[in-house]
Amino acid sequence: MGFAAKKIEKKYSYADYLEWEDNRRWEIIDGDVYDMSPSPLRKHQFTSIELSWQIKNFLKANKRPCEAYHAPFDVRFPESVKNDEEIIDVVQPDIVVICDYSKLDRRGCHGAPDFIIEILSPYTAHKDHNIKRDLYEKNKVKEYWIIDPSNKIVTVYILDEKNRYEKPMIHSKQGKLKVAALEGLEIDFDDIFSASVFE
Repeated sequence: MGFAAKKIEKKYSYADYLEWEDNRRWEIIDGDVYDMSPSPLRKHQFTSIELSWQIKNFLKANKRPCEAYHAPFDVRFPESVKNDEEIIDVVQPDIVVICDYSKLDRRGCHGAPDFIIEILSPYTAHKDHNIKRDLYEKNKVKEYWIIDPSNKIVTVYILDEKNRYEKPMIHSKQGKLKVAALEGLEIDFDDIFSASVFE
């Protein structure tokens, strides 16, 4: 995410999350709470909007049975928890694509999206590269991208047959990059990294 993260020393659940009314954005990973502030930088927001636009247009043009959302949008990873409010993993990825409609409800996504993108900020690199990577692998997110807009780098993780992320592929150039989890989709980074906001 493009927000600072601050760990708070106490274990929390989704029930706690639903009660917070301070107009701030939070995530819970393994019961630990992360404060997602301050607001993202301009490069982050430009990248998020451009990616969302490309993905939405692809899904619509190809009549794909998937939905794409951008933050703030809650993704709950239930694991073996039966009671929704006992969930201890609730995150707000920058962009998600879900192709299983049974995972969508009025609160967001309940289960693993097919494709997740996180856009780095100076404050979130450790969380996105380590804590969230492990969370997404554990919950079998098929494909996970980490985009570093400052350095124009995309790190791609793809789930293998053993449900483990393969060695990451690092892309540090412009051009189109295929999304393995959504056959036919190519993200055009020329339209993103060549924009004036990156000069």
